[in-house]
Amino acid sequence: MLALATPVLLAACSEATAGPKEDAPTPPAAQETGIAMSATEFTSIDGKPLNLTGLNAKAILVVNTASRCGYTPQYAGLQELYEANKADGLVIVGVPSNDFGGQEPGSEEDVKSFCEINYGVTFPLTKKYAVTGPDQHPFYKAAVTTLGEPAQPKWNFHKILVRADGTPIKAYPSSVKPGDKALAADIEAALGS
Repeated sequence: MLALATPVLLAACSEATAGPKEDAPTPPAAQETGIAMSATEFTSIDGKPLNLTGLNAKAILVVNTASRCGYTPQYAGLQELYEANKADGLVIVGVPSNDFGGQEPGSEEDVKSFCEINYGVTFPLTKKYAVTGPDQHPFYKAAVTTLGEPAQPKWNFHKILVRADGTPIKAYPSSVKPGDKALAADIEAALGS
């Protein structure tokens, strides 16, 4: 099982002063059914295994998401980005999280339905995970272990561009939109490598 070992570059996030909602419990991510997970292993929103290294992708954009956030309209841009680049090997993986402002309070069924009905999302979504705090998913723990606290998502729709083998290339704060020219150039470079 592959652990993330290469640095993630992370720009400062404008939401740095906002902390996670303390009273919104999120189920532990480090273990599921008693089996320790690696940094590339998730469970899909439908309850099936979803491993970043098994997506047949050249590059993966991992985005922690929420349905009731000011950045929620980025789902539309993420879907457009996915449609425009999936034939070239880009996979976007949405990681719903209730960590920031309690902005993803619903069940996995609620999240899936919301994304499909409102934004036509067809890219993979995981079940809800913590992306911060003691129960954060190993993907985020590995990034923080490698880079320190600056690698930690500061709000919803933080993005991490990842190679097919699960190693991160670069991270982007929530304010970077899916149509951003620098992000597009980084994705193009990742798909070409």
